Amino acid sequence: MRICIIAEGCYPYVVGGVSGWTHSLITSFPDQEFVILAIVANRSLRGKFVYDLPDNVTEVHELYLDDVDWGKKERRKSRMNRKEYDALRKLLLGQETEWGTLFDFFQKKDISLNDMLMGEDFFNAVTEYYKLNYSQLVFSDFLWMLRSVYLPLFTTLKMKIPKADIYHCVCTGYAGVLGSMAKYLYGGRLLISEHGIYTREREEELIIAKWVQGIYKTIWIEQFRKMSNLAYERADLVTSLYEQARELQTEVGCPKEKTRIVPNGIRIEEFQDIPGKTEEDKNKINIGAVLRVTPIKDIITMIQAFGFAKEREPSLKLWIMGSWDEDQEYAKGCFELVRTMEVPDVVFTGKIKSGEYYGRMDMTLLTSISEGQPLTILESFAAKKPVISTDVGNCRGLILGEKDDFGAAGIVTRIMNVQEIAQAIVSLAHNEQLRQQMGENGYKRVKGGYQFRYMQDAYEKIYKEFAESMQKRWEDKQTDTDGREG
Repeated sequence: MRICIIAEGCYPYVVGGVSGWTHSLITSFPDQEFVILAIVANRSLRGKFVYDLPDNVTEVHELYLDDVDWGKKERRKSRMNRKEYDALRKLLLGQETEWGTLFDFFQKKDISLNDMLMGEDFFNAVTEYYKLNYSQLVFSDFLWMLRSVYLPLFTTLKMKIPKADIYHCVCTGYAGVLGSMAKYLYGGRLLISEHGIYTREREEELIIAKWVQGIYKTIWIEQFRKMSNLAYERADLVTSLYEQARELQTEVGCPKEKTRIVPNGIRIEEFQDIPGKTEEDKNKINIGAVLRVTPIKDIITMIQAFGFAKEREPSLKLWIMGSWDEDQEYAKGCFELVRTMEVPDVVFTGKIKSGEYYGRMDMTLLTSISEGQPLTILESFAAKKPVISTDVGNCRGLILGEKDDFGAAGIVTRIMNVQEIAQAIVSLAHNEQLRQQMGENGYKRVKGGYQFRYMQDAYEKIYKEFAESMQKRWEDKQTDTDGREG
């Protein structure tokens, strides 16, 4: 059996989070062949993997969303027939779309994206969309915005997809489009594993984005919803990490009967005998933040809250542990904030092996504005460290418990609330006994419900179900063929 993992903006280019989950999944099935179809921004990232790919990964295919053929001298006629144009028109208008027609058009015809986006068919469809919904806008601006909206989707639809038995997408979005198209072209089964709800995450990002303004934010949000709805419609099974996420999936269009909860899991044994505090740490109360330095992690609020807490408890030290390469401008802003506030004892470690640091921490901190079911919280619990986290994703459920009575394993605060986060830090800093008790509570919780082997067993069962259903379908097809021949 051949499984194609389709990942967008993560594996194998970024450490941690969904990437770490994907790598663990692949390595947990060493006898299973995997193919990677990775979606990234452009060719500057080509082959720049931060993971050593396991031996059971036999191929890697890359899709560059900004990789276009604008300005090519050779022009290829890309006019659509009536059926193809109607599918394009319905896609723009948000009507029930004949995706199969669009798959065939982009896959089986020699399409120039330049001719397509600058051509008459796209112009006419955009004009109708404009007149029906957005005639108050300047048309030329609207036309160019729609070209930027549909360019990455059309690039995705042109991608040549490797054949596989199972297509396993780690989100909807462009990955879900590829998975849906692969199922249409080659058969096989389509599995989607959402760690966060893609449409909600994109909506949150667009609301605060500066590169797009006004009504155009709404158009982009609608586009992401169209793609996610396609994936939900075509998927055979859609997993989520916890019940609330499952409910959100159904709210945004996923049929409930397709959903299944498979929580994250970690190898808790890796955190059993980790190094403890060093001589350097003896007089410090260490706070660890294991994350990528990006806006969605809200490092700005973290630094501000730590600064206020530091004034009340001078022994505090903040360790921000993770790469800052993903958004260097934001990272520079964080570095500058530390200097401007003149906050001592803030360390940016860059990329590290977090297991070597957890034992030195007295608590960990997460100030994200969006999360799913963070592995860093589970790792903290495995290391018996309490967690302070904003109330996003499943963080409240992990920290306060959902189906057990172990007790609180940390403190939950509101998003971007500097005062609450600072108070939580001080409260734990001043109560060592509470820190230890919460650490024990977290360890019991992760041991009871979030071990890696539980997650592995769940996906092994799903893969087996898919394989058996494909075998039955093949046998039924053979029976039908034999019957017709007889």
